[in-house]
Amino acid sequence: MFLIDEHISFSILENFLRDKNWLQENEQITSISKAGEGNMNVVLRVKTNIRSFIAKQSRPFVQKYQQVPAPLHRIEVEQKFYKAIQKPSLQQHLPKVIGYDTNSYMLVLEDLGQCEDMSTIYQARSISGNVLKKLITIVQEIHQAEVPKGFPSNLEMRNLNHQHIFELPFISENGFSLDDIQEGLQELSEPYKKDLSLKKEIDKIGVRYLEQGDTLLHGDYYPGSWMTTEENLYVIDPEFGFVGFPEFDLGVMAAHLIMATGKQHYLNEVITAYTNAVDAKLTAQITGIEIMRRIIGLAQLPLERTLDEKEYLLQLGHQLILS
Repeated sequence: MFLIDEHISFSILENFLRDKNWLQENEQITSISKAGEGNMNVVLRVKTNIRSFIAKQSRPFVQKYQQVPAPLHRIEVEQKFYKAIQKPSLQQHLPKVIGYDTNSYMLVLEDLGQCEDMSTIYQARSISGNVLKKLITIVQEIHQAEVPKGFPSNLEMRNLNHQHIFELPFISENGFSLDDIQEGLQELSEPYKKDLSLKKEIDKIGVRYLEQGDTLLHGDYYPGSWMTTEENLYVIDPEFGFVGFPEFDLGVMAAHLIMATGKQHYLNEVITAYTNAVDAKLTAQITGIEIMRRIIGLAQLPLERTLDEKEYLLQLGHQLILS
């Protein structure tokens, strides 16, 4: 397997890209750098004398947590997701694919330029109404896309995600000390980890998550996958994409809006603005699970909140799951 990182020599990468016909005539690499802190994959920004693009490669583990195994084929799911989206109105919110190589698990995408993900809403504790409306429109259009025949089940990635969403956060002995994140958080989490009625409901929804549905999903629709520039809003990283139920994307989205702002009304706003038929109870339950797992699970957010604020969010999550 041809491996890339920020230290690869220009000539070696150039030869590889030229062999794939991904470089223009007389195009030469002038710089290679990391394109932000990729959670799942190696992500490089490659600048040439003509343009700039992104080279993205999956490895058999999670790049940020290399002790966690992850399927190599996730990059293929991302490529097929982009290929499945044909609407021009939606393509303007996704990076264009330059090339994909199955042998090296590498995807080359257009460089979106100077943009940042929307994780800043956790610090700002707010989101503009126009941006929210656009995000809901984009996810609705994704869900309305025709599912291509043979779209990957992405079951290995879902199994990985299932562990971190529906199982590990709700196990007392999971090998993860929450007090390393914030003193007192471990004690705060314990009553929820011992709540059998809560765990039973979460298990039920976890089974649903692993089943095949009928709607193309992004699979990780949260601020880390939303990129903004002065002119546009982009959605990236659909490697968790699968054919499932739309309430999953909507619930995850609503959860992050609530965690960022502390305001529960965003759940109703998302459900109301989404004009397709949706199960409001299931959306609320996914919202509650995502809130709880992000506070007491391994996949922590840049969410600087007091223990009292986190307790409020945990209580809200609990209520949304069991109501």
